[in-house]
Amino acid sequence: MKRSLEYYRIIWLRHDLAAGLSVFLIALPLCLGIALASNAPLYSGILAGIIGGIVVPIISKSPMAVSGPAAGLTTLVSASILLLGDFSTFLLVVIVAGIFQLILGVLKLGVIAHYFPSSVIKGMLAGIGIILISSQIPVALGYNQPDFWTNGFLGLFTSTNILGNLREFSGFISLGTCMITITSLLGMFLIQHFKGKWKYSPPAPLVAVLIGTLVNYLFNTFTPQLALNSTQLVQIPQDIFSDIRLPNFAKLFSNAQVWKDGVVIGLLATIETLLSIEAIDKLDKYKRITPVNRELVAQGVGNMVCGLLGAIPITAVIVRGSANVDAGGKTRLSAITHGAFLLLAVLLIPFILNQIPYPSLAAILLVTGYNLSNPKLFKSMWKQKQKQFIPFITTIIFIMLTDLLIGVTIGLLISIYFIIQNNFKEEFKISSESVNGKIHTHIKLGSNVTFLNKTKLKETLEKIQDGSILTIDGSESSFIDYDVTELINEFRTKAEDREIELHLIKIERISIIQTIH
Repeated sequence: MKRSLEYYRIIWLRHDLAAGLSVFLIALPLCLGIALASNAPLYSGILAGIIGGIVVPIISKSPMAVSGPAAGLTTLVSASILLLGDFSTFLLVVIVAGIFQLILGVLKLGVIAHYFPSSVIKGMLAGIGIILISSQIPVALGYNQPDFWTNGFLGLFTSTNILGNLREFSGFISLGTCMITITSLLGMFLIQHFKGKWKYSPPAPLVAVLIGTLVNYLFNTFTPQLALNSTQLVQIPQDIFSDIRLPNFAKLFSNAQVWKDGVVIGLLATIETLLSIEAIDKLDKYKRITPVNRELVAQGVGNMVCGLLGAIPITAVIVRGSANVDAGGKTRLSAITHGAFLLLAVLLIPFILNQIPYPSLAAILLVTGYNLSNPKLFKSMWKQKQKQFIPFITTIIFIMLTDLLIGVTIGLLISIYFIIQNNFKEEFKISSESVNGKIHTHIKLGSNVTFLNKTKLKETLEKIQDGSILTIDGSESSFIDYDVTELINEFRTKAEDREIELHLIKIERISIIQTIH
């Protein structure tokens, strides 16, 4: 036991402490931004990050996943709060969503995650990476409006007034912001470049934040015209938890909308979590596999706690998980560390956090986005031909045009199309020869003959020459679908009428009931 504790202490000091700090620096502004985008109180986003960082990993067995409020749920959360008219009532929705996830986990329904094709998962990662980059470009250049986490760079091109949008956006670009972004990126690059040469190196995101904060301090001191505006700095109230609202249990059974919204949010949070877990497991350098049913139980408990304490719903989040992998996290302790940092920071040092520039955080997310959508990934998928590349690129395009779930669904449908198309190929081999002037045709069925092969087999049987000899051989088939067996037996009658001598090998003979009209 002592050796085990010593091992985890060493792992935490060498790897998970720095990784937890890196994820914390990314999670903090995202928690605030997602809460604001959801029309929820600021504290609810921070609370969700703390609960996702401490409660969930204690129950979960995912080594690299990090949970928190998810941007993919902001529209649903905002609509539900508006429809219910009260945040305290909405908290009941979060509790119901957690109960729903807990039930799914207990019933072991998390295995659906294993049925998502690799091409779709990689497309989802790349799509999120591109969205991260596009949404942070405005912040990196100087855009200081509070909607940067929802609109992003692509929002400039969503209306007919593109030139007007660009002119308005260009008015926000500032030299000081660009300098902070560039120096933060340069600091991260240098840390990554010398990482293997130094025995101990600070986490790159921490370096980016320190450099950005220092540069802005120098601007304020010597060249105020280059200094950032207050809206370009992290803004945390001094007493963020002073106005916490708790759930209104009086409306739990009197408002059916609570249960409806709870199931919908629970379902979408489950899908997003399972997709994120599948993707993060692929990023894990040690290729560890997360028990998905255990993860659903952890997420369910986490969301129940969120609802009870006044937080918005949580999921496993790819951005946090990929940042954890990039920062060298090894175990669940990195996620717990990030949650502890969130709690301590907002309680003890909000005045220090409020000096962190958003452009430095944007630089961190730009690097994370690049790692997720690395050009090498596109090149690799292109080499794997259309059956892999088309679902991959389709997923990316529709995630960018719509949202995560719609994009993944369309990518999945494209993958299913290719699977069906592949199965339509002949699952049988045909050979013919002429013996004494009579055609002998031999149809050798494959190992797995499904209803998808029925049409092709039917066309083949119709083309058999009248008066010939036909052998249909199922001796090497481990499975023959009933529809195919029925088709072959129906052909027996036609064969007699066409004077075809039919031989069936290892094919079940069944009675065909003819309907008399």
